[in-house]
Amino acid sequence: MIRIAGLGLAALLLAACSGPTETVGAALPVGAIGVTGAATAPGVPAATVAFTPGAGDQLSPKDPIVVKASGGTLQAVSVTNPQTGNTVKGELSPDKATWTSKDSLRYGATYQVVATAVNQAGAATEQRGEVRTLKPSGVATPALFQPASGDFGVGLIIGLKFDHDIIDKAAAEKSFKVTSSPAQGGGWYWVNKREAHFRPQDYWKAGSTVKLETTTFGVPIGGGVYGGQDVSATYKVHDSWIAKADGKTHQIKAFHNGQLVKTAPISMGKTANTPPRGPTPTFNGTHTVLSKEAHKIMDSCTYGVCEGDPGYYSAPENWNVRISADGEYLHENLKTVGVQGSDNVSNGCLNMNTENAKWFFDNFNVGDVVEITNSGGPQLAINNGHGDWAISWSAWQAGSALRG
Repeated sequence: MIRIAGLGLAALLLAACSGPTETVGAALPVGAIGVTGAATAPGVPAATVAFTPGAGDQLSPKDPIVVKASGGTLQAVSVTNPQTGNTVKGELSPDKATWTSKDSLRYGATYQVVATAVNQAGAATEQRGEVRTLKPSGVATPALFQPASGDFGVGLIIGLKFDHDIIDKAAAEKSFKVTSSPAQGGGWYWVNKREAHFRPQDYWKAGSTVKLETTTFGVPIGGGVYGGQDVSATYKVHDSWIAKADGKTHQIKAFHNGQLVKTAPISMGKTANTPPRGPTPTFNGTHTVLSKEAHKIMDSCTYGVCEGDPGYYSAPENWNVRISADGEYLHENLKTVGVQGSDNVSNGCLNMNTENAKWFFDNFNVGDVVEITNSGGPQLAINNGHGDWAISWSAWQAGSALRG
Protein backbone atom coordinates (compact mmCIF):
# COMPACT_ATOMS: atom_id res chain seq x y z
CA MET A 1 0.00 0.00 0.00
CA ILE A 2 1.31 3.50 -0.83
CA ARG A 3 1.60 5.71 2.23
CA ILE A 4 -0.01 9.08 1.76
CA ALA A 5 2.74 10.88 3.67
CA GLY A 6 5.44 9.28 1.50
CA LEU A 7 3.60 10.20 -1.69
CA GLY A 8 3.24 13.80 -0.62
CA LEU A 9 6.93 14.09 0.16
CA ALA A 10 7.84 12.57 -3.21
CA ALA A 11 5.59 15.04 -5.00
CA LEU A 12 7.15 17.99 -3.19
CA LEU A 13 10.65 16.82 -4.07
CA LEU A 14 9.65 16.37 -7.69
CA ALA A 15 8.25 19.88 -7.84
CA ALA A 16 11.60 21.20 -6.65
CA CYS A 17 13.63 19.18 -9.21
CA SER A 18 11.54 18.78 -12.32
CA GLY A 19 8.66 21.21 -12.50
CA PRO A 20 4.93 20.34 -12.34
CA THR A 21 3.78 16.95 -11.07
CA GLU A 22 0.56 15.09 -11.78
CA THR A 23 -1.55 12.76 -9.70
CA VAL A 24 -1.57 9.04 -10.42
CA GLY A 25 -3.44 8.21 -13.62
CA ALA A 26 -3.76 11.81 -14.92
CA ALA A 27 -2.69 12.76 -18.45
CA LEU A 28 0.76 14.38 -18.49
CA PRO A 29 1.59 17.50 -20.50
CA VAL A 30 4.66 17.37 -22.73
CA GLY A 31 7.84 17.49 -20.65
CA ALA A 32 6.03 16.96 -17.34
CA ILE A 33 7.05 14.27 -14.88
CA GLY A 34 4.52 12.49 -12.70
CA VAL A 35 4.69 10.15 -9.74
CA THR A 36 2.78 6.93 -10.29
CA GLY A 37 3.92 5.19 -7.12
CA ALA A 38 6.19 5.79 -4.14
CA ALA A 39 6.74 4.18 -0.79
CA THR A 40 9.22 5.01 1.94
CA ALA A 41 10.30 3.79 5.32
CA PRO A 42 9.86 6.26 8.18
CA GLY A 43 12.56 8.93 8.04
CA VAL A 44 13.90 7.82 4.60
CA PRO A 45 13.04 10.29 1.81
CA ALA A 46 11.71 8.88 -1.45
CA ALA A 47 14.06 8.89 -4.41
CA THR A 48 13.30 11.49 -7.06
CA VAL A 49 13.93 11.59 -10.79
CA ALA A 50 14.67 14.52 -13.09
CA PHE A 51 14.64 14.52 -16.89
CA THR A 52 16.64 16.65 -19.30
CA PRO A 53 15.23 18.57 -21.06
CA GLY A 54 12.74 19.95 -18.59
CA ALA A 55 9.07 20.65 -19.10
CA GLY A 56 8.31 22.81 -22.15
CA ASP A 57 11.82 22.59 -23.61
CA GLN A 58 12.66 21.05 -26.97
CA LEU A 59 15.73 18.90 -27.35
CA SER A 60 18.08 18.95 -30.30
CA PRO A 61 18.19 15.38 -31.65
CA LYS A 62 21.95 15.76 -31.55
CA ASP A 63 21.81 15.87 -27.75
CA PRO A 64 20.92 12.92 -25.48
CA ILE A 65 17.96 12.43 -23.20
CA VAL A 66 19.31 12.34 -19.64
CA VAL A 67 17.52 10.82 -16.63
CA LYS A 68 18.96 11.44 -13.15
CA ALA A 69 18.03 10.02 -9.76
CA SER A 70 18.47 11.86 -6.47
CA GLY A 71 18.28 10.22 -3.08
CA GLY A 72 18.64 6.80 -4.63
CA THR A 73 19.52 4.90 -7.79
CA LEU A 74 17.82 4.14 -11.07
CA GLN A 75 16.33 0.68 -11.27
CA ALA A 76 14.86 0.88 -14.78
CA VAL A 77 14.54 3.42 -17.60
CA SER A 78 12.43 3.02 -20.73
CA VAL A 79 12.37 5.56 -23.57
CA THR A 80 10.20 4.90 -26.62
CA ASN A 81 9.00 6.73 -29.70
CA PRO A 82 5.29 5.83 -29.95
CA GLN A 83 5.18 7.14 -33.52
CA THR A 84 7.60 4.45 -34.69
CA GLY A 85 7.46 1.97 -31.84
CA ASN A 86 11.24 2.12 -31.52
CA THR A 87 12.96 1.86 -28.16
CA VAL A 88 15.86 4.21 -27.49
CA LYS A 89 18.98 2.52 -26.18
CA GLY A 90 20.88 4.10 -23.32
CA GLU A 91 23.65 3.60 -20.80
CA LEU A 92 23.56 3.66 -17.01
CA SER A 93 26.39 5.36 -15.14
CA PRO A 94 28.54 3.23 -12.79
CA ASP A 95 26.80 4.72 -9.73
CA LYS A 96 23.40 3.99 -11.33
CA ALA A 97 22.33 7.56 -10.74
CA THR A 98 22.29 8.73 -14.40
CA TRP A 99 20.93 7.19 -17.60
CA THR A 100 21.97 8.71 -20.95
CA SER A 101 20.48 7.85 -24.34
CA LYS A 102 22.98 6.58 -26.94
CA ASP A 103 20.83 6.20 -30.05
CA SER A 104 20.32 8.96 -32.60
CA LEU A 105 17.04 10.76 -32.03
CA ARG A 106 14.65 12.08 -34.67
CA TYR A 107 13.55 15.59 -35.50
CA GLY A 108 10.00 16.53 -34.46
CA ALA A 109 9.49 13.41 -32.33
CA THR A 110 7.84 12.88 -28.94
CA TYR A 111 9.54 10.34 -26.69
CA GLN A 112 7.80 8.70 -23.73
CA VAL A 113 10.05 8.23 -20.70
CA VAL A 114 9.34 5.86 -17.80
CA ALA A 115 11.89 5.73 -14.98
CA THR A 116 11.92 3.81 -11.70
CA ALA A 117 14.23 4.87 -8.88
CA VAL A 118 14.71 3.27 -5.44
CA ASN A 119 15.77 5.05 -2.26
CA GLN A 120 18.17 3.79 0.38
CA ALA A 121 15.43 1.76 2.00
CA GLY A 122 14.59 0.04 -1.29
CA ALA A 123 11.30 1.86 -1.80
CA ALA A 124 10.50 2.43 -5.49
CA THR A 125 9.25 5.55 -7.21
CA GLU A 126 8.08 5.37 -10.82
CA GLN A 127 7.86 8.54 -12.85
CA ARG A 128 6.66 9.21 -16.38
CA GLY A 129 7.09 12.07 -18.79
CA GLU A 130 7.53 13.11 -22.40
CA VAL A 131 10.45 14.71 -24.22
CA ARG A 132 10.04 16.46 -27.55
CA THR A 133 12.75 17.11 -30.10
CA LEU A 134 12.76 20.29 -32.14
CA LYS A 135 10.96 20.44 -35.48
CA PRO A 136 12.98 22.45 -38.05
CA SER A 137 11.54 24.26 -41.05
CA GLY A 138 13.79 22.12 -43.24
CA VAL A 139 16.48 19.45 -43.02
CA ALA A 140 19.55 19.78 -45.28
CA THR A 141 20.95 16.31 -45.87
CA PRO A 142 24.51 16.00 -47.22
CA ALA A 143 25.68 13.57 -49.90
CA LEU A 144 29.25 12.78 -50.90
CA PHE A 145 30.57 14.64 -53.95
CA GLN A 146 32.94 11.73 -54.59
CA PRO A 147 31.69 8.33 -53.39
CA ALA A 148 34.39 6.30 -51.67
CA SER A 149 34.77 3.25 -53.85
CA GLY A 150 38.17 1.85 -54.78
CA ASP A 151 41.29 3.99 -54.74
CA PHE A 152 42.00 7.34 -56.34
CA GLY A 153 44.71 9.44 -57.91
CA VAL A 154 46.54 12.35 -56.32
CA GLY A 155 44.10 14.78 -57.96
CA LEU A 156 41.20 13.48 -55.85
CA ILE A 157 38.57 16.13 -55.07
CA ILE A 158 36.20 15.44 -52.19
CA GLY A 159 33.23 17.38 -50.93
CA LEU A 160 29.56 17.54 -50.02
CA LYS A 161 26.29 18.31 -51.79
CA PHE A 162 23.20 19.33 -49.78
CA ASP A 163 19.57 19.08 -50.84
CA HIS A 164 18.75 22.54 -49.41
CA ASP A 165 20.38 25.93 -49.77
CA ILE A 166 22.79 26.59 -46.89
CA ILE A 167 22.27 30.08 -45.49
CA ASP A 168 24.80 29.90 -42.67
CA LYS A 169 27.71 28.36 -44.54
CA ALA A 170 30.12 29.09 -41.69
CA ALA A 171 28.07 27.04 -39.22
CA ALA A 172 27.87 24.20 -41.71
CA GLU A 173 31.58 24.31 -42.56
CA LYS A 174 32.53 24.13 -38.88
CA SER A 175 30.81 20.74 -38.79
CA PHE A 176 32.96 19.31 -41.62
CA LYS A 177 36.15 17.46 -40.80
CA VAL A 178 38.91 16.17 -43.07
CA THR A 179 41.93 14.24 -41.80
CA SER A 180 44.71 12.64 -43.78
CA SER A 181 47.64 10.35 -43.20
CA PRO A 182 50.28 11.56 -43.75
CA ALA A 183 48.91 14.89 -42.51
CA GLN A 184 48.29 17.49 -45.23
CA GLY A 185 46.68 20.89 -44.93
CA GLY A 186 43.77 21.91 -47.10
CA GLY A 187 40.67 24.05 -47.33
CA TRP A 188 36.99 24.20 -48.23
CA TYR A 189 35.56 26.11 -51.17
CA TRP A 190 31.84 26.78 -51.64
CA VAL A 191 30.96 26.12 -55.27
CA ASN A 192 27.41 27.36 -54.77
CA LYS A 193 24.70 27.55 -52.07
CA ARG A 194 24.51 23.78 -51.77
CA GLU A 195 27.95 22.40 -52.57
CA ALA A 196 31.39 22.64 -50.96
CA HIS A 197 34.64 21.01 -52.11
CA PHE A 198 37.87 20.26 -50.26
CA ARG A 199 41.42 20.00 -51.60
CA PRO A 200 44.98 20.54 -50.36
CA GLN A 201 47.15 23.30 -51.79
CA ASP A 202 49.03 20.78 -53.91
CA TYR A 203 48.09 17.29 -55.01
CA TRP A 204 47.61 14.65 -52.35
CA LYS A 205 50.71 12.68 -51.45
CA ALA A 206 50.88 9.24 -53.04
CA GLY A 207 49.73 6.53 -50.65
CA SER A 208 47.62 8.88 -48.52
CA THR A 209 44.50 7.91 -46.62
CA VAL A 210 41.93 10.72 -46.50
CA LYS A 211 38.86 10.71 -44.26
CA LEU A 212 35.87 13.03 -44.62
CA GLU A 213 33.18 13.16 -41.95
CA THR A 214 30.38 15.51 -40.95
CA THR A 215 28.79 16.38 -37.62
CA THR A 216 26.10 18.57 -39.19
CA PHE A 217 23.15 16.61 -37.80
CA GLY A 218 21.32 18.75 -35.24
CA VAL A 219 23.24 21.91 -36.20
CA PRO A 220 21.23 25.04 -37.14
CA ILE A 221 22.49 26.25 -40.54
CA GLY A 222 20.25 29.24 -41.12
CA GLY A 223 16.63 30.05 -41.86
CA GLY A 224 15.30 27.43 -39.46
CA VAL A 225 17.05 24.68 -41.42
CA TYR A 226 19.08 22.05 -39.57
CA GLY A 227 21.64 19.53 -40.74
CA GLY A 228 20.46 16.07 -41.77
CA GLN A 229 21.95 12.63 -41.29
CA ASP A 230 25.75 12.72 -41.16
CA VAL A 231 27.97 11.04 -43.74
CA SER A 232 31.56 9.83 -43.73
CA ALA A 233 33.97 8.30 -46.21
CA THR A 234 37.56 7.09 -46.30
CA TYR A 235 39.56 7.48 -49.52
CA LYS A 236 42.75 5.67 -50.47
CA VAL A 237 45.19 7.48 -52.77
CA HIS A 238 47.38 5.33 -55.00
CA ASP A 239 50.65 6.11 -56.80
CA SER A 240 51.07 9.47 -58.49
CA TRP A 241 50.10 9.45 -62.18
CA ILE A 242 50.30 12.86 -63.86
CA ALA A 243 50.05 13.54 -67.59
CA LYS A 244 51.11 16.82 -69.18
CA ALA A 245 49.55 17.61 -72.57
CA ASP A 246 50.82 20.57 -74.63
CA GLY A 247 48.72 22.01 -77.45
CA LYS A 248 51.77 23.61 -79.11
CA THR A 249 54.01 20.57 -79.18
CA HIS A 250 51.04 18.22 -79.74
CA GLN A 251 52.59 15.80 -77.25
CA ILE A 252 51.43 14.22 -74.01
CA LYS A 253 53.90 13.04 -71.38
CA ALA A 254 53.04 10.67 -68.54
CA PHE A 255 54.87 10.72 -65.19
CA HIS A 256 54.66 7.91 -62.63
CA ASN A 257 55.75 9.04 -59.16
CA GLY A 258 57.60 11.90 -60.81
CA GLN A 259 59.43 9.82 -63.44
CA LEU A 260 58.70 10.23 -67.16
CA VAL A 261 57.42 6.87 -68.42
CA LYS A 262 55.56 7.68 -71.67
CA THR A 263 55.50 10.27 -74.47
CA ALA A 264 52.87 10.15 -77.20
CA PRO A 265 51.69 12.39 -80.08
CA ILE A 266 48.16 13.79 -79.79
CA SER A 267 45.65 15.98 -81.57
CA MET A 268 43.64 18.34 -79.35
CA GLY A 269 40.49 20.34 -80.11
CA LYS A 270 40.67 22.58 -83.15
CA THR A 271 41.02 26.33 -82.73
CA ALA A 272 40.29 27.14 -86.39
CA ASN A 273 36.88 28.60 -87.22
CA THR A 274 35.88 25.74 -89.49
CA PRO A 275 32.25 24.85 -90.21
CA PRO A 276 29.88 23.60 -89.06
CA ARG A 277 30.78 24.14 -85.37
CA GLY A 278 33.64 26.58 -85.58
CA PRO A 279 36.41 26.33 -82.98
CA THR A 280 36.20 23.46 -80.48
CA PRO A 281 39.36 23.92 -78.41
CA THR A 282 40.23 21.69 -75.49
CA PHE A 283 39.93 23.38 -72.10
CA ASN A 284 43.15 24.58 -70.50
CA GLY A 285 44.01 23.73 -66.93
CA THR A 286 44.26 20.77 -64.64
CA HIS A 287 41.80 17.97 -65.32
CA THR A 288 41.39 14.72 -63.43
CA VAL A 289 40.13 11.39 -64.66
CA LEU A 290 36.38 11.05 -63.97
CA SER A 291 35.68 7.62 -65.45
CA LYS A 292 36.73 5.14 -68.15
CA GLU A 293 34.90 3.21 -70.87
CA ALA A 294 36.66 0.72 -73.11
CA HIS A 295 34.13 1.24 -75.92
CA LYS A 296 31.74 4.15 -76.42
CA ILE A 297 29.60 5.72 -79.14
CA MET A 298 30.63 9.38 -79.47
CA ASP A 299 27.48 11.17 -80.60
CA SER A 300 27.43 14.88 -81.48
CA CYS A 301 23.75 15.03 -80.57
CA THR A 302 24.89 15.14 -76.93
CA TYR A 303 25.89 18.77 -77.54
CA GLY A 304 23.07 19.69 -79.92
CA VAL A 305 24.34 18.63 -83.36
CA CYS A 306 21.90 15.85 -84.20
CA GLU A 307 21.21 13.60 -87.15
CA GLY A 308 20.46 15.66 -90.25
CA ASP A 309 22.44 18.67 -89.00
CA PRO A 310 25.69 19.70 -90.71
CA GLY A 311 28.63 18.16 -88.83
CA TYR A 312 26.61 15.40 -87.19
CA TYR A 313 28.53 12.28 -86.23
CA SER A 314 27.98 9.08 -84.30
CA ALA A 315 31.17 7.08 -84.11
CA PRO A 316 32.38 4.14 -82.02
CA GLU A 317 35.56 5.04 -80.13
CA ASN A 318 37.86 2.84 -78.07
CA TRP A 319 39.90 3.28 -74.88
CA ASN A 320 38.05 6.31 -73.56
CA VAL A 321 39.38 8.12 -70.47
CA ARG A 322 36.99 10.91 -69.48
CA ILE A 323 38.50 14.11 -68.06
CA SER A 324 35.63 16.64 -68.06
CA ALA A 325 31.89 16.59 -67.45
CA ASP A 326 31.01 18.00 -70.86
CA GLY A 327 32.72 15.19 -72.76
CA GLU A 328 36.47 15.65 -73.10
CA TYR A 329 38.26 12.30 -73.36
CA LEU A 330 41.65 10.82 -74.07
CA HIS A 331 40.78 8.16 -76.66
CA GLU A 332 41.74 6.36 -79.81
CA ASN A 333 40.86 8.12 -83.07
CA LEU A 334 42.25 6.46 -86.18
CA LYS A 335 40.93 9.22 -88.46
CA THR A 336 43.37 11.77 -86.99
CA VAL A 337 46.48 9.57 -86.75
CA GLY A 338 48.03 11.41 -89.70
CA VAL A 339 48.01 14.77 -87.86
CA GLN A 340 48.61 13.53 -84.32
CA GLY A 341 51.79 15.25 -83.19
CA SER A 342 51.41 18.13 -85.65
CA ASP A 343 47.90 19.64 -85.63
CA ASN A 344 44.80 20.06 -83.45
CA VAL A 345 41.69 18.96 -85.34
CA SER A 346 39.40 17.21 -82.83
CA ASN A 347 36.10 18.30 -81.30
CA GLY A 348 37.80 18.85 -77.94
CA CYS A 349 39.14 15.41 -77.08
CA LEU A 350 42.77 14.31 -77.01
CA ASN A 351 43.13 11.88 -79.92
CA MET A 352 45.77 9.12 -79.98
CA ASN A 353 46.54 5.99 -81.96
CA THR A 354 45.46 2.58 -80.72
CA GLU A 355 48.65 1.66 -78.86
CA ASN A 356 48.93 4.95 -77.00
CA ALA A 357 45.23 5.23 -76.17
CA LYS A 358 45.23 1.70 -74.77
CA TRP A 359 48.31 2.48 -72.66
CA PHE A 360 46.64 5.51 -71.06
CA PHE A 361 43.43 3.54 -70.55
CA ASP A 362 45.35 0.79 -68.74
CA ASN A 363 47.40 3.11 -66.51
CA PHE A 364 45.25 6.17 -65.71
CA ASN A 365 42.36 5.88 -63.29
CA VAL A 366 39.86 8.04 -61.39
CA GLY A 367 41.59 10.99 -59.74
CA ASP A 368 44.76 10.79 -61.81
CA VAL A 369 45.83 14.12 -63.25
CA VAL A 370 45.92 15.46 -66.82
CA GLU A 371 47.41 18.96 -67.03
CA ILE A 372 46.58 20.70 -70.32
CA THR A 373 48.41 23.80 -71.54
CA ASN A 374 48.48 25.88 -74.73
CA SER A 375 45.20 24.43 -76.00
CA GLY A 376 43.82 27.77 -77.11
CA GLY A 377 40.70 27.16 -75.05
CA PRO A 378 39.31 28.70 -71.86
CA GLN A 379 40.14 27.44 -68.41
CA LEU A 380 38.28 24.35 -67.22
CA ALA A 381 35.46 25.45 -64.88
CA ILE A 382 35.03 24.04 -61.39
CA ASN A 383 31.59 22.65 -62.28
CA ASN A 384 32.90 20.91 -65.41
CA GLY A 385 34.21 17.78 -63.74
CA HIS A 386 37.03 18.51 -61.30
CA GLY A 387 38.20 21.93 -62.38
CA ASP A 388 39.05 22.74 -58.76
CA TRP A 389 42.80 22.51 -59.34
CA ALA A 390 42.67 25.32 -61.90
CA ILE A 391 41.75 27.78 -59.12
CA SER A 392 44.69 29.51 -57.46
CA TRP A 393 45.31 28.63 -53.82
CA SER A 394 44.60 32.21 -52.65
CA ALA A 395 41.28 32.21 -54.53
CA TRP A 396 40.49 28.79 -53.13
CA GLN A 397 41.05 29.97 -49.56
CA ALA A 398 38.82 32.98 -50.21
CA GLY A 399 36.04 30.57 -51.12
CA SER A 400 35.80 29.29 -47.54
CA ALA A 401 32.96 30.57 -45.35
CA LEU A 402 35.47 30.69 -42.47
CA ARG A 403 38.03 32.87 -44.27
CA GLY A 404 39.62 35.50 -42.11
